[in-house]
Amino acid sequence: MTTDNSTDTTKLVCLPYAGAGASFYRPWASLAGDTLEVVPLQLPGRERLIDEEPYRDVHTATDGLLAQLRERLGDRDRDGDGDDHRVVLFGHSLGAVLAYELAHRLAAEPDIELVHLFVSGSPEPSNGRERHATGLSDEDFLARVGEFAGYHHPALDDPEMRAMILPTLRADVEMHENYTPSTDLPLDAPLTVIRGEDDDLVDYDDAEAWSKAAGQDFEHVEVPGGHMYLTDGAPSLVRLIVSSVL
Repeated sequence: MTTDNSTDTTKLVCLPYAGAGASFYRPWASLAGDTLEVVPLQLPGRERLIDEEPYRDVHTATDGLLAQLRERLGDRDRDGDGDDHRVVLFGHSLGAVLAYELAHRLAAEPDIELVHLFVSGSPEPSNGRERHATGLSDEDFLARVGEFAGYHHPALDDPEMRAMILPTLRADVEMHENYTPSTDLPLDAPLTVIRGEDDDLVDYDDAEAWSKAAGQDFEHVEVPGGHMYLTDGAPSLVRLIVSSVL
């Protein structure tokens, strides 16, 4: 009997940073090659889900992301052979806390093997940012977000695009700034935290504190760049992920 090899490929499930959509991660498919199948999850309020109300709560978002991932994965064990979906999670900034919450959910799923959690550009879950952008005027909000990220998206310079993007970006930032972790139990999976060595938003100790969330192997990796290092450093980042899960 012929086997569909695509079902056996470990899935690299990617969670977006504030304001971003699933398309950010699509170029990673060619970078990962045949080793990992890149599965970007989409949040409402952007791209093909632009007309849907964005989430404002991480735990509600996690419910939706789990359902979406379940649909993407399908029923792996319908033949009763005991095989599990092998899943690796990656999230940056807001995506890091979404990935962390989703990781705890997946650890309890009966037919999913959580192989590894990669978190990037985020302090440890119980240690949120002291400075907030929620509630500021549009100009001050965008200035604060740009200050946080060290990065300015050119679409925000176009009035029509800005009007389309801003409500979702505000909702994402509110969701991140109001986040409190659902548990303080260590995660039963290897955990790697990645930080841009010039990140002014997340310092070394902020990243190192993720060790408290790790119940298995923990690694802290510093890479060149600032908070948004992954916009230019995707090839080396994907190589790091691939080499860590082989």
